[in-house]
Amino acid sequence: MKIIDRYLVKQFLGTLFFGILAFTLLFVIIDMMENLDDFIDQSVPARLIFEYYFVFMPEIIRLMTPVSILLSALFTSGKMSNLNELTALKSSGISIYRYMVPFAITAFFLSLASVYFGGYTVPAANKHKIFIEQTYMKKGIVYAGSNIYFQDSKNKIVTISHFDTQENQASQVSIQTFDPINSTKMVQRIDATRMRYDSSTTTWTLFEGIIRSFTDSTEYAENFATKVVKDINFSPMDIIKKQTKPEEMTLTELSEYAAEQSRTGNDPINIQIEYHSRIAYAFAGIIVVLFGIPISANKRKGGLAMQFGVNLLITFVYLVFMKVSQAFGKNGVVSPFITAWLANFIFLIGALINIYRVRK
Repeated sequence: MKIIDRYLVKQFLGTLFFGILAFTLLFVIIDMMENLDDFIDQSVPARLIFEYYFVFMPEIIRLMTPVSILLSALFTSGKMSNLNELTALKSSGISIYRYMVPFAITAFFLSLASVYFGGYTVPAANKHKIFIEQTYMKKGIVYAGSNIYFQDSKNKIVTISHFDTQENQASQVSIQTFDPINSTKMVQRIDATRMRYDSSTTTWTLFEGIIRSFTDSTEYAENFATKVVKDINFSPMDIIKKQTKPEEMTLTELSEYAAEQSRTGNDPINIQIEYHSRIAYAFAGIIVVLFGIPISANKRKGGLAMQFGVNLLITFVYLVFMKVSQAFGKNGVVSPFITAWLANFIFLIGALINIYRVRK
């Protein structure tokens, strides 16, 4: 049986490689046609276009891996079934459970690799891809260091017009503090033309500004040339992180950012959903394999074409179900963990039922 296992794994991985390659090339060609006008309008050189799609490929591979795994398992199993090789295996006493073992184990290790690939390799590539879009393609994205707005704590909001990452200096800064009990009541507002970070003391210094303090009936105003602010909790790195898109963050950064959002009183649900969804999607490959193998392992009217259509429909329904559950999660109906894993759990149950029905 070990020889057969090696044969199945070899056929499976070989088909998977060509499947991912074909999907990636097709995706790149379609995207290139859509962006052709942007490349021409912005006079993007050929070298940068090549670099853009080179760093875009990891994201495409991540998205296409579950579909490629399904089609590879389907093709390998369906081919053996149509050539009566699978019939010979069944006649020798090998059950559908044993037959699925090499596919399931291979898909499991591919899923583990996909967790790391999608959690760390893809974000680094996406970061460079977005940089090219912002710098050379001018795709209507505001400069990452401009118009920054965030909640520093549960009762403090910071607005920055521009932040210079090289100098650790912000311009046109506003810090608004609200009553801890009545969050709609502002108790203090500080406006300054500049704000600089001192890494030696880990403090911010405001320049040329005004402090306004509010009570129930009066307002006090005080101008200042310089003022050291010690009751704010962010650093220059925190400002950069707040402007980083979720697709640019690694799993570790997403986890840290979600914790920071909770600490400062912001809603971390979207970040938590992104974190759990990356891991859950990586394991979609093993789910579709468990669903697809039993169907393709049995000869049916219509042959491979019918099996291909059925399994592709299952994959499409799975992806739609995942998006719908994410929508409910973002509305706070279910927890981020359940949102990300619900589709996997339901389709795993369906796959196990399907395996039981065709086990003979």
